[in-house]
Amino acid sequence: MLVAGPLEKQLAGSSGDTVNDAFDCSRPIPPGFKQNFEYLQNRGVTHFKVPLSWAQLLPTGLPSQPQQAVVTCYQTLLRQLLEAGLQPLVVLHGSTVPDALRSRYGGWESRELVEMFQSYAEFAFEEFGALARSWVTLSDLDDVWHDGPPASAPGPLQNILQLHKNIYKIYHQRFPDKGRRLSIGLRAGDAAILPQIKGSSPTDFLSVHIEYNCASASSFAKELSRLQVITLLNNDNLNIVGCDMMHMFGKLDMEDVPTSSLGISDYNIIKTFQNSYQNVWKTFEAQTKAERDLFLNESFPPSFQWATSSESFKVEGGWLEGGKGETIWDRFGHDGLAFVNQTADRACDSYHKVDYDVYLLRGLHVNTYQFSISWARIFPSGHRGSQSENGPLYYDKLINALIESGVQPVVTLYHWDLPQTLQDYGGWTNASIAEAFKDYADFCFSRFGDRVKAWNTFSSPWVVSHAGYGTGEHPPGVKDYVVASYQATHNMLKSHAEAWHVYNDKYRKVQGGKVGIALNSDWAEPKDPSRPEDIEAADRYLQFMLGWFAHPIFVNGDYPPTLKTQIENKIKDCPLSEPARLPVFTAEESQRISGTADFLGLNHYTSRLINNSVGACTPGPQGVGDFQAHVDPSWSSTASDWIYSTPWGLRRLLNYISTEYLNVTKVPIYITGNGMPTEQSGETLNDIGRIEYMKSYINEALKAIFIDGVNVQRFTVQSLMDGFEGKQAYSQRFGLHHVNFEDADRPRSPKQSAYFYSQLIKRNGFGSHEEHTFKGSVMQHIRLPTALTPSEVPSKSKVVWEKFSNQSKFQRKLYHYGTFPPGFSWGVSSSAYQIEGGWNADGKGPSVWDTFTHNPGSIPANSNGDVACDSYHRLEEDFYMLRALRVKSYRFSLSWSRIFPDGRLTSLNQKGVDYYNRLIDGLIAYNITPMVTLYHWDLPQALQNLGGWENREMINIFNDFCDFCFSTYGERVQFWMTFNQPHTIAWSGYGLGQIPPNVRNPAIAPYRVAHNLIKAHATVYHTYDDKYRKSQSGLVSIALNADWIEPKDVNVPREVVAADRALQFKLGWFAHPIFKNGDYPDAMKWQVGNKSELQRLSETRLPSFTEEEKSFIKGTADMFCVNHYTTKIASHATLRLSPQSYAYDQDLSEEDEVDSPTTAVSNQRAVAWGLRRLLNWIKEEYGDPEIYITENGVATESKTTWDDSARVFYYKTYIDEALKAYDFDGVKVKGYIATSVMDSFEWLDGYKVGFGLHHVDFNNPNRPRTPKYSAHFYYQVIKDNGFPTPDDEKLIHGHFRKDFIWSTATASYQIEGGWRADGKGLSIWDKFAHTPLRVFNDDNGDIACNSYNKVDEDVAILKQLKVTHYRFSISWPRVLPDGTTKHINEAGLNYYHRLVDALLAANIQPHITLYHWDLPQVLQDIGGWENETIIVKFKDYADLIFSRLGNKVKFWITINEPYNIANVGHGYGAAAPGISFRPGTLPYIVGHNLLKAHAEAWHLYNDTYRAKQKGIISITINSDWSEPRNPNKQEDIDAARRVVQFYIGWFAHPVFNGDYSNMMKTIIQERSLAAGLLKSRLPEFTPEEIKRVQGTYDYFGFNHYTTVLAFPVKYGNLQHYDADRGAGTIADRTWLDSGSSWLKVSPFGFRRILNFIKAEYGNPPIIITENGMSERGPTDLNDIHRSYYYEKYINQVLKAYLLDNVDIRGYTAWSLMDNLEWATGFSERFGLFYVNHSDPKLPRVAKTSVTLYSTIINCNGFPDPALGPHECLNTVPEATSAPITPTSPNNTVRFLGMRLSTNDAEAGLTTTFALLIAAAFGAVCTSFLLVKAKKHSKENYYMETIKMERKF
Repeated sequence: MLVAGPLEKQLAGSSGDTVNDAFDCSRPIPPGFKQNFEYLQNRGVTHFKVPLSWAQLLPTGLPSQPQQAVVTCYQTLLRQLLEAGLQPLVVLHGSTVPDALRSRYGGWESRELVEMFQSYAEFAFEEFGALARSWVTLSDLDDVWHDGPPASAPGPLQNILQLHKNIYKIYHQRFPDKGRRLSIGLRAGDAAILPQIKGSSPTDFLSVHIEYNCASASSFAKELSRLQVITLLNNDNLNIVGCDMMHMFGKLDMEDVPTSSLGISDYNIIKTFQNSYQNVWKTFEAQTKAERDLFLNESFPPSFQWATSSESFKVEGGWLEGGKGETIWDRFGHDGLAFVNQTADRACDSYHKVDYDVYLLRGLHVNTYQFSISWARIFPSGHRGSQSENGPLYYDKLINALIESGVQPVVTLYHWDLPQTLQDYGGWTNASIAEAFKDYADFCFSRFGDRVKAWNTFSSPWVVSHAGYGTGEHPPGVKDYVVASYQATHNMLKSHAEAWHVYNDKYRKVQGGKVGIALNSDWAEPKDPSRPEDIEAADRYLQFMLGWFAHPIFVNGDYPPTLKTQIENKIKDCPLSEPARLPVFTAEESQRISGTADFLGLNHYTSRLINNSVGACTPGPQGVGDFQAHVDPSWSSTASDWIYSTPWGLRRLLNYISTEYLNVTKVPIYITGNGMPTEQSGETLNDIGRIEYMKSYINEALKAIFIDGVNVQRFTVQSLMDGFEGKQAYSQRFGLHHVNFEDADRPRSPKQSAYFYSQLIKRNGFGSHEEHTFKGSVMQHIRLPTALTPSEVPSKSKVVWEKFSNQSKFQRKLYHYGTFPPGFSWGVSSSAYQIEGGWNADGKGPSVWDTFTHNPGSIPANSNGDVACDSYHRLEEDFYMLRALRVKSYRFSLSWSRIFPDGRLTSLNQKGVDYYNRLIDGLIAYNITPMVTLYHWDLPQALQNLGGWENREMINIFNDFCDFCFSTYGERVQFWMTFNQPHTIAWSGYGLGQIPPNVRNPAIAPYRVAHNLIKAHATVYHTYDDKYRKSQSGLVSIALNADWIEPKDVNVPREVVAADRALQFKLGWFAHPIFKNGDYPDAMKWQVGNKSELQRLSETRLPSFTEEEKSFIKGTADMFCVNHYTTKIASHATLRLSPQSYAYDQDLSEEDEVDSPTTAVSNQRAVAWGLRRLLNWIKEEYGDPEIYITENGVATESKTTWDDSARVFYYKTYIDEALKAYDFDGVKVKGYIATSVMDSFEWLDGYKVGFGLHHVDFNNPNRPRTPKYSAHFYYQVIKDNGFPTPDDEKLIHGHFRKDFIWSTATASYQIEGGWRADGKGLSIWDKFAHTPLRVFNDDNGDIACNSYNKVDEDVAILKQLKVTHYRFSISWPRVLPDGTTKHINEAGLNYYHRLVDALLAANIQPHITLYHWDLPQVLQDIGGWENETIIVKFKDYADLIFSRLGNKVKFWITINEPYNIANVGHGYGAAAPGISFRPGTLPYIVGHNLLKAHAEAWHLYNDTYRAKQKGIISITINSDWSEPRNPNKQEDIDAARRVVQFYIGWFAHPVFNGDYSNMMKTIIQERSLAAGLLKSRLPEFTPEEIKRVQGTYDYFGFNHYTTVLAFPVKYGNLQHYDADRGAGTIADRTWLDSGSSWLKVSPFGFRRILNFIKAEYGNPPIIITENGMSERGPTDLNDIHRSYYYEKYINQVLKAYLLDNVDIRGYTAWSLMDNLEWATGFSERFGLFYVNHSDPKLPRVAKTSVTLYSTIINCNGFPDPALGPHECLNTVPEATSAPITPTSPNNTVRFLGMRLSTNDAEAGLTTTFALLIAAAFGAVCTSFLLVKAKKHSKENYYMETIKMERKF
């Protein structure tokens, strides 16, 4: 018997069958196997092994419930074998019990399982017995034997032996004929079991598994002898009846085929052992070129893995991000050793672009992504002790994103980027590195292994040894091919083995993954095939490259004998110069290395021709290996002088690997890298050469699988995108995606090869792709009410204005977090003319837009849609975008003239029909619902020649077209829109004449056209309803466009009527007939009729419908489709009668909503809140229909390419308004379509603007589509199905430390007044405020809040507030009028004594700021803070205050916000002293002196007063937090860092860390020198000054209000602070506004900057010394915006304290009361208490926010409502205030000197009354009631409007 097989098709998921190598019969047998069987029979094979799958045949274990398809599959397989002349050898099972049965019955010790197996055997004999005469019951008995029996008896072995005996008996009883045999399997080494088998279990032959060394004949003989000894011990003669050719085929050269038996005496039949290379070469050498290159049009196995790859140092960038350590490639690049000194510092910026990279993978449609981890990003020094926190988070994010997108991660632990610290100790030549690598691997397995199931320990380690430690071409640049190269290999092999064993021992059982190694190898062929020595040299080439690593791992734990022998011979031949020193593995090391791979990864790119040579004593593979490598001049070259296209080499190499390494160790082959580079210049996108390379190499892999039976399971194309290609840097491009490394966004654009690869994956190879019949998702048809009453004038829908128009800006803008319902339809849109191009391709007829755009001057730059995005020829490219976005629907339109070139059925163009068939089939194949617009403005010109839509015949002509489309596409299309924006067609096309057909007849034509469009729509609807709905189950509607119209004054009835009329004229014109009563709205009929009569016309210009037509029209829509972009403000106007016009008929004027952002389209402002109101209006007006938003988007200028943050803000706000409409208002919003999928021809704007989520380069003939920032944002919205509440927005519950400081603050100039009282001197703010045009409204602080005379009143409101501390400042000129201690103003000092004493009496601790900006003017006159003498003067002033007040004051601040003093006061000049003429130097000089003055004051207190007074003292520094505008962009991230370092770091760094930050010093110095200055504009501290300034703090005083989004800005050589900072800032549009333009509500930033302080400055104690929010405009005591602000911001502080362990000691609310807000005067109000400046008494009145803040103080945080009402909430009755309601000017009263509305007065009275009675306040059960209120949130549309009232 010569036995071949089995078919190497493992059954996934069945452990038992994996051991048994059972063929997967769950699928049909692929074609081609029968030919393979015949081939084997011709080679002398007699038998073929067929292992059965117990689990597949009997999934339940019961013979009565078989899988019949599997039975049939095996029967077919057995018959094919018999037909080919091969006898099947059927194996019932291996030994491992299938998981499903083990979980139910246990192991072989279970009698029930044994009985189940016996039943299974009888079943198999019944089904297959007639087809097979040789059987094995269990093929791996040794597994059970080695497991040993359990404690209970009988053991598994005894059960199995008895089972075999029973089956043997059953078999021979059923089949008594001769020649049938049945056996059981074991290994040759299991001698002890033979007596039991002989004694208890009869066998017809013995199946014995022998392991031997293929390269050694003696090894085989030894095993045979061992088997003979075993048989002799049992009194048997060894009688070998056959051998398994799966293990020996190609190893033994048989002289003849035995027909009966083969005994030991016949051992001489083994003639010679040929090596694997010679056998493979012999197989393929006779191939002709035609045979070699013959293309195989077949498919890959169904479970084949398609992958692409990247490597960490080539793509990640972020070389210093997150604490990453330096790598050897970092050092290499920074030393200028790469091409033109390029570095990988930023590379593709993948560290910040996880979403961007995964987007590409979704577009490619790969199911696997191979990437490497940067060792130095995980362990910066290479050792576990240096573990980074941020590095693993990056890989977590990447892995999670991959899995979410259905892409399996394959992780390479090491791809060349060794931590430089390890290299400093020898790198891979140091044996200790194995332990470091083991630790690193252990960490990665532990951290990521729950999600990663495939690991490469190393990728191309040969390159590391060869180029890194041999030739020195790569880092670390070691040129030592004698010792270092071999030592590096030795240590990498041991490191690999250790990593494998770590996984095997600790993780495999739980994680179930695989660990292998990715080895690189060329294929080698003899240069002269006729020379045996060249054949041997080619073999040596492979052994020196591939075998160097593969042989130890996959064969025997040692280097290849050829390699060892060659080196040994060289050493003998070269006594004077050592050519190589090959380390030796110990026996233990060899054993540890052997078999340490679950797969063999292969990186293969090219081949070489090898000839034998005399290498003399030259080190290196060619010298030591005695060979030379060459290339054939005919081979196709690439951009690399190393890679030549030789695809046939891959198939041969795979065959070689399979026979040389994987015969004994049966593991699959994964092709882990294959690709070719192109040049950086030239044709970057149309990479035809790469396509040909990929096509041919992938086909060779297919041949190896399909023809040769090589077990290849994955193909990986290198690489995902262009990257940093080592020494060649960016000069060579391997990517499927082009990366523009000149652009900071690093945009990624698919190349043609990416589209080719995605199609290949879709087809799973090259076989004929079976087109499946798809049917789109079934749409539920809900009949709309057909008896809606006509709209009144104004319509009842005016309730929408009543409901929303009185919202405050805060209420309107408050962001809502939530998600849309399951099944929500997310989509993108396009239209035929805008994207298709191919204007006259394949028989398409001209449309009116073709005619129009071909007329010069019609469109800017004479643009047209002749090519547009070329979608007609680039469907796969469009599918790529849609797959990547993961949209659920795609809205597109049909080009009427592409299907019917002249508009009529008789001109049918089949190629046009086929285009849309391909489009629709492709969409459904990717589970994307087609949403088809039948008419999107591109009327066939032939029909326009007949009058177009003014011609009534168009109704039937259009119906014919639609009928054809329903018939042709309707089985797959479930969502139809007849017309897109008929208003635009009628008015812009036939009224204004702006768009084709350019008819200018504003009086009549729009109405006539609209009339025909409505009737055409209704006709088409009825055609679908009558002919197709029953069979197709689709929906039909019309896409109407509508702006929202807001009345100019909602309180003026006729303005509301005008707004309603505007909506009726635009939306109601079409919606009213279709959705209501079949007729136009009365508002429209009335207006046009009256106008017509006034114009002396005999009848109205508005056509009328007959009753039959009305009945026919009404209800002809299954859902409401609306396109919306902007909002307008309408007001009533009496417009002229002549000329007659649809526009004048409306009697109203419209204007932009000027408070909203502009867009690239002049009349389309981004007014998000209008969408919610429009949706509500549609709900109210049209009977609550299901609504699809079928267009919504924003235009940006064409120069805005990829970084379109404005579009992100647009979608973020508009989609949220749709969410509010759904969540709060109960609007049935069913879908949202973003406009548009890509930039396209934008009608009259041509290509000047773009609406796309993808940028299209219209100057490139390939029309590359590149995702914008907005595409990634929109994908995230789709994935999240809206906006789930982020952790940043979730409140936490808990309490601050017991001694937490609760404070509020003021500043002397802002509140004191008394500007000349009692001898006070002038301050710089006195002068500034008395200078014209300096302070808004000419306000000043002469009186301010008159706190100088109101100590008792101020302390009273502090007591009401329940604060523990009060921060105030001392007016320097009040106590020292001339700024010096020469004259002390005791009256001024006495004021502060009285204030301090009153505070202490009230148990409130004073917290004094020495300097809060009001410098004595006399000091400013001598230079102020620019003059260094001020340092001493400030110290003297501080000395005075410490000495006078220090015995009573324990909390001090030296200087408040030095940033504002230095930069705002001395740079911008927007604050006193108002200097702006030296912005490049003066701010830095002033800042320098401020720091030194602070230090002197601190040291004074520390040295003189601290011991006695026991107070604490520090400086208060202010700063915004800064986030990158685009968080995926390194440049924006860097800009954000600069903003923070130039803000908080300017002053904090010297105080807390010593000296200015390196960032500031470096940037300012470099920019100064570049401008021709001799030194930096930033002053330098002497070493003594650094020492003096550093550490001058007892706490970190910190003022914070807001967050900004930063982006880089280049100022050229301008020398000033902003230019040095090099950043601009904006705010996210979703952030709430305040009364200050610079202050946006962004609470999350507070926690982040507190954490920054902790990390940057050593977690100092922090006292928040200011935080608050302003308002502007009419007085409103119900300041819900401020309450919201404090709740959110203080909760972020609590998070920082509780969750992040930031050492926060106190919080100060700014401000106690409304005051003079510096240059904005009294217009901006930050106060918790309102101060009425119209009343001479300046009364302080509590606002609603007082309740919130005092409650938080009383509770010392936020008690958990789940624990019930907290006692801190029950101290006083709730202070209430009424909701905001509109009031007329007369509806006011006088209250406490104020003119207030009655509601506000009532609120003030109630609040004040509650405060006075209790002297404290809190909301009874605030949090508890909030929980209850939330349960009813959707029942009340006021929910978010009165959110804060409900809380308090």
